[in-house]
Amino acid sequence: MSDKVLNTSKPQIITFGCRLNTYESEVMRDHAEQQSLDNAIIINTCAVTNEAERQARQAIRKARRENPEAYIIVTGCSVQINPEFYATMPEVDRVLGNHEKMQKKHFYRQVSDKVHVTDIMEIKETANHLISGFENRSRAFIQIQNGCNHRCTFCTIPYGRGNNRSVPMGEISQQIATLLENDCQEIVFTGVDITDYGKDLPGFPTLGQMTKRVLKQHPSLTRLRLTSLDPSEVEETLFDIIASENRLMPHFHISLQAGDNMILKRMKRRHLREDVINFCNKIRSLKSDAVFGADIIAGFPTETEEMFQNSLKLVEECNITYLHVFPYSAKKDTPAARMPQVPGDLIKERAQRLRALGKIQLDKFLKSRLGLEETILMEANLRGRTNHYAPAKIIETPAKEGQILKAKVVDIKDQTLIIKG
Repeated sequence: MSDKVLNTSKPQIITFGCRLNTYESEVMRDHAEQQSLDNAIIINTCAVTNEAERQARQAIRKARRENPEAYIIVTGCSVQINPEFYATMPEVDRVLGNHEKMQKKHFYRQVSDKVHVTDIMEIKETANHLISGFENRSRAFIQIQNGCNHRCTFCTIPYGRGNNRSVPMGEISQQIATLLENDCQEIVFTGVDITDYGKDLPGFPTLGQMTKRVLKQHPSLTRLRLTSLDPSEVEETLFDIIASENRLMPHFHISLQAGDNMILKRMKRRHLREDVINFCNKIRSLKSDAVFGADIIAGFPTETEEMFQNSLKLVEECNITYLHVFPYSAKKDTPAARMPQVPGDLIKERAQRLRALGKIQLDKFLKSRLGLEETILMEANLRGRTNHYAPAKIIETPAKEGQILKAKVVDIKDQTLIIKG
């Protein structure tokens, strides 16, 4: 979750979930300000887990308690899937679906028609929104794709986002140009399933072809980062760019979910553990300093201790640095919810073990950087991120937000690289 609720006339955004939600929150902030929607709180929900939905409901109630006069709008995937529930919350003034939240016309005060939610499966186009930049000017997300054509057995996101819809290459290029003109230093391509990019566009351009084109068109773009990749869908053009283009950051996040083949099949994933191993090995052969992150679900239905051990072993075998751990959460009407469930206390215990391994992996990587010179994109409060997305803090040297600097790693504190210019 981001953005603390404040008593102020300026529109406030509370964001849960993925980087695509982060991008869309910035679009909504722009819409609300253009419509002069003062004293408003916009809550952008997530539906990945039941816990994320619980936190969103809690945030809505807290926002009303602390801001009794505020105009509260709720939107996002949880709202798209279950608008009726949010419509009955007395704290809520307006309910917007994922399509509506990207339209400026919905960001004004209105007494009637509290609920505006379109059937997301009927949406064929991707709403494209050019924004001049983010409040944090160092890094900006660009939505290149939305929705998902796959139906993993645990996931409700296609019902919140709809089917795959890609943004044409020309419009992506236009947005990059706008952001670069406003001094943005790093662009992050985001979406629900970015490796499915282009399959709905004329000529079927791939993610690799689009990435190659925008890097050629924008030589002043110094840093490009990709969000979550499906290892079964990365094509040769993207591998070629990974090998040849230093402007593509050496940090790759994998939509992994599990390291056991039977669990992967029951999840209806499109890869096996061997595919992930081959994927990581191939990228490291092309870019030796590459690091990896991964999403992993702990306690998926039918998961035995042996199956769970396979996930732990895969993290170590692929030397994955950043783990994003999700305790399994049964989502209503999904096939996985009808499978034999793992006891809740065991799910929590396995999630804790995965997170403990994640800490070991991150500590190992950070220690490997001691004494080395790193390139850091500075954010706020003398903090930033390296090319490998490791958190860093600078000492004894002034640094401005948006500045890219090179500095030596002199220490590690609280899983953060301490750097000195």
